[in-house]
Amino acid sequence: MDIPVSSRDFRCLQLACVALSLVAGSIIIGVSVSKAAAAMGGIFIGAAGLGILILAYPFLKARFNLDHILPTIGNLRIHPRPGPDHGEGRTSTNGNKEGARSSLSTVSRTLEKLKPGSRGAEDS
Repeated sequence: MDIPVSSRDFRCLQLACVALSLVAGSIIIGVSVSKAAAAMGGIFIGAAGLGILILAYPFLKARFNLDHILPTIGNLRIHPRPGPDHGEGRTSTNGNKEGARSSLSTVSRTLEKLKPGSRGAEDS
């Protein structure tokens, strides 16, 4: 049961879905009390944004000749800069390790205090 749909009707249906998603997302965010509900509204708004992008792609492709631009963007390369010499790199790495060790020992001491029957728990 194939029903022929014109291109204009299809675009109108896409636009109606985008509008409905924007309205629904805005309402959900507006009346939500919890963060989970607000996140769900954000998903609706994100879907509407994707719908707008899908709707606008043919226009943008024709207007800006993306077939010519996209291969150029794909050929861009990032050239990393040389890092610091070994002396500076070694000290910063050791500093990070020392910081991690000290925070780990702080966590370990706190956990020891929280254990039932330990001396730290009796002092409190």
